[in-house]
Parts: sequence; C-alpha cells; structure tokens
Amino acid sequence: MGLSKILKLDWCKRLVKTSLLALLLVTLSVGLSAAWWDGGNNQPARESRLAGGNAITDGKALLRYALPIDNQSVRDLQASLEDIDIPLRAKRWSGISRDITQASFILSNRSDQLLANIPDARKPEAEALISQIDQGIASIRTAVEAQDKDKTNQLQEEVLDKVGELEELMVEGFPFEVPSEYSNLPQLKGRATVEMATNKGNLTVVVDGYSAPVNAGNFVDLVQRGFYDGMEITRAEDYFVVQAGDPPGPEEGFIDPDTGEYRAIPLEVLVKGDELPVYGITLEDAGRYLDTPVLPFSAYGAVALARPGDDANGGSSQFFFFKFDNEVTPPGYNLMDGRYSVFGYVVEGKDVLDKLEKSDIIESAKVVTGAENLL
Repeated sequence: MGLSKILKLDWCKRLVKTSLLALLLVTLSVGLSAAWWDGGNNQPARESRLAGGNAITDGKALLRYALPIDNQSVRDLQASLEDIDIPLRAKRWSGISRDITQASFILSNRSDQLLANIPDARKPEAEALISQIDQGIASIRTAVEAQDKDKTNQLQEEVLDKVGELEELMVEGFPFEVPSEYSNLPQLKGRATVEMATNKGNLTVVVDGYSAPVNAGNFVDLVQRGFYDGMEITRAEDYFVVQAGDPPGPEEGFIDPDTGEYRAIPLEVLVKGDELPVYGITLEDAGRYLDTPVLPFSAYGAVALARPGDDANGGSSQFFFFKFDNEVTPPGYNLMDGRYSVFGYVVEGKDVLDKLEKSDIIESAKVVTGAENLL
C-alpha cells in the first residue's frame, strides 16, 4: 500500500483538527503517488530551551539533546551557545554578547556542577574540555567584537562540538535493555560514526544507539559487512528523500547468511520522557501521534529505516535520508515522526546529499568510530 494512501487513512482525525495538516497532507500525497518502500521517567535535561514553535533543525544539536544524561548545567551551557544562531542571522551583536556572557558565567560559577556527572577516570579529560570551551568562548567574543559573522558561526560550531564531547563523557552504561523478542538482532550500545563515499562526494553520519539500538545496530552491522558498498541510490526526490539499501536481485532486504532468512527490523521510536522505545507500532496507531520522538525528522539529513507501508516490523536493509526542512515538518505536526525509525543524522556532507540522484552510487561505507559499541 502506498504511503499517500496510508496517510489519507491514518491521519483523518488530525485533518479535521487543523487546516495546516490538510495542506501538508496534500503536499505529501502529490509527491508520493508512486508506491513507497518506506522505510517512564521524565528527563528534562534532554529538552531544548527553544520554544515549542521552533523545531531544532540541526542534527548535531538533536544528537546532543538525545544523550541520556541529567546535568542541567551542561544543558544550559549548550543552550546558551546554540541560542547564538537567532541573533547571528540578523547580526544582532548585542544579543550574541548576552549569550556569550551567560555561557562564560556557567563555566566560571558552575564548574563543579559540570563535573558532577563525570566518572573520576574521565575527569582530567573533562577538565581539559572545559578549558578548551572557555578559550573557544573567548575567541567567539573576539569575533563578535569584530562583527565577523562567518568566523562567529565557525567558532560556535567548534565550541559546541566540544560541549558535545563533554556531554558524552557523562554517559555511563546503557539506559535500557532491548525487549527479548528483538535481542537476537544486532544492537548498537552507544554511538558510531559512518563515513559514506559516493560518486558525488562524501557523507558523515552519526548513528545513535542510545535512542534506537536495534535500528542503529542493524545499519552499523550492514556497514561492517560491506553490504552497501557499490550499491545504487534507488530513489531521489527534491525536498523529500534519498533512498538506498535495496540489494540487486529479487530480495528487498538483507538475507542473513547464518539463517538464510530475511532480517526483519522493527519500528523503534523513543519518545521524550519514556524509559524505553516504542516497538513494532507507529505512534499514531498507539494513540500517541502528538508525542515527540527523541530523534525527530526536523533536521535535514535525518537517517531512517525504510519499510513497507503496511508492516511496521518489515524493515531490513533499506534506509532513507530525509530532506524536508522545518517549514514543512513543524513540531507537533510532523507527519513522519513516529511513523518511521530515525537512527541518526548526516553531520557533514549535506551539500552532497542534495546532489545525489537515482542511480548514483554508494562507493563505500565505513565505520570510523564506535565499532566497539556494536553487539
């Protein structure tokens, strides 16, 4: 069953509630007339400071907020630095200065709190990162004083990468156990970075096992096997998706050589505030269509498992890069969230993703960090 038909059936309740959804549905239905192989406890420290009407559209920021940590000081530091984006677009230098001052205040007055969740063995590394962040903030201030927009943006990204490294040092162990019915599948107990070379250039994807260990583990396992090497892009649509992972021949997914069977991967969506992901059912079918996934489709380059439209547990090797932006997938109205499993984001090479067309080639895909997290 095509995705456009499913949307007409499944989203009728929401269509009567808002004309915006009706408009989005028409937009999606027109673009998807062909058959589609689609791919607890409150944790306030995972939340963004952004207002509900402002979706986070940066994959790196979403990955930072998705880390299973509970340290409000580092989240405040992160948010202060991310908030630079808004005044920077308008070159409101005084607003940027206030954000920098707030970040400096946190580093100076809450350093003990920043280190509170760091295991003793990692504290020297954390202290070095805090020093580098402090120096980076000083460099941002210099760029702001010179009213150098490009330099400010570059330094902001570099400092936020350091903040992300600091946050990763706070993670201890894995936050939950995968249900027994899926425990035989590969699992990524942490994160991995995959570099994908194509004939149009290279992409870097961060795969998040903390939020989707089975989907992430399946993808990383297939990368490790060389499954995607030399594979064609099977679908590429402007402002929608780039899809790959369909092997040559009659099979539509990965056949496990150990069992001789199709490896079926379940839908897996972790909702903010939940301890465990939702498995095997869409959030819509679970009556949770307004709940927000930890890994949403709001960022250009979200990577998700493709699946048959009528089988939530029918995914395998096919995946897609999502290309919609915030204007088409606003928070609370995103028609893709909860319907497909996002398991990572493109963090480098978004310009390459925009160039990919049907029949382009994934020349190779390699795990460059995090292979040890694959079970």
